[in-house]
Amino acid sequence: MNSSDLFDYPIGAPLAARMRPASLAEVVGQSDALNPAGPMAAFLSNPKPGQALPSLLLYGPPGSGKTTIARLLAKTCSRRLIEISAINASVKDLRDAMDLSRSEIQAGHGAALVFVDEIHRFSKVQQESLLLAVENGEIVLIGATTENPLYALTSAMVSRSSLMRLSELSEEAIQEIVSRAIADERGLNSKFKASETAIAEIARRSGGDARKALTVLEAITQAVSRAGSTEIELKDVAPAMSSALARYDATGDQHYDIISAFIKSVRGSDPDAALHWLARMIVGGEDPRFIARRLMILASEDIGLADPAAISLANATMNTVAQIGMPEGRIPLAQCTIYLALAPKSNSAYLAINKAIADVEAGFAPSVPSHLRSSSLNKGDLEYEYPHDLENSLSGQEYLPQTEGKKAYYQAKANGCEATLMERFLKISSLRENL
Repeated sequence: MNSSDLFDYPIGAPLAARMRPASLAEVVGQSDALNPAGPMAAFLSNPKPGQALPSLLLYGPPGSGKTTIARLLAKTCSRRLIEISAINASVKDLRDAMDLSRSEIQAGHGAALVFVDEIHRFSKVQQESLLLAVENGEIVLIGATTENPLYALTSAMVSRSSLMRLSELSEEAIQEIVSRAIADERGLNSKFKASETAIAEIARRSGGDARKALTVLEAITQAVSRAGSTEIELKDVAPAMSSALARYDATGDQHYDIISAFIKSVRGSDPDAALHWLARMIVGGEDPRFIARRLMILASEDIGLADPAAISLANATMNTVAQIGMPEGRIPLAQCTIYLALAPKSNSAYLAINKAIADVEAGFAPSVPSHLRSSSLNKGDLEYEYPHDLENSLSGQEYLPQTEGKKAYYQAKANGCEATLMERFLKISSLRENL
């Protein structure tokens, strides 16, 4: 637990720490969350003495400014800030924070802001241990999380807090932050010069994370300085970072957002877009078996009868990936992705079974016709007709009792192989009408 209300950093502190915004005006890329007309602006820019502060959940990706906003809130409201990391904090640490906050209240300073970083890592017990103090105004809780609070936190915690969602920083915002760090006296103090292309490349490779961008900038300046130069060029960026810092959280929102983009790109027949999202998952360490399972589902749901071979290829991909693992598994995953993206599409099987299930759940459950039953008991006079003994292998017998106005479940689509099935379906329907 760290208790502080200062923004001062010792000489030698990382560039990202030195460049942390000292005022609301310096915060870049969060205009929606920090709208001057928004609910938090009054607390951050023009607080009133003794003004009650709401507990707050800051939800956003790494490097978007959650810690900065918490510190600005404490600074502008003249409150003590108590920082806790949920990764290694215990219930005792929380009790100590609450005791310290009560001491602040007794001294007339107002409740302390208890900033819990990565609050989604707290257990249910740890979260609930804060609730009474929040309700009684003994602390102002500021929780920071990269996970959706509606899923990652208890409903009691969410109901007692206001939610502020922070956006991933754009490349333009990152460029502004990098340029400021080069010029600002807290940063490089104009001792280095960087080309526009170098700054743009740092922003592009930083994945919307300002802290990573500044860390990379600092590494570049050290390398350039060792070479006896003060000029940062495009060629200096790549050696400082082996690969682009593409954000991917295999358990958080990015996991669901990127797999969603992947599936929708394949469904939309765009192989290049699908390969990009596939690469994002592979580089991010996603379980390749998860990707293969989703391809198997897509092969039936979105391609289906338009290309019956798709499910076989997806199944073979699943088995191959399980046997050979990564990194070689990326090749069959890419092969399957491209094939499914370019395959004709039909969701007729998906729609048909959903309609049938909806009817059953709505109460449509007729008795099995006597001529279709397996047991000889309770059979009526109508005997089952064996289609193979009949012309065109078709019987005029009813296989499912129909109700008035009920529509067919299967609606064929003239895409790919299903066009042939549609012709057969129409022919069978016509022959059956004449039996």
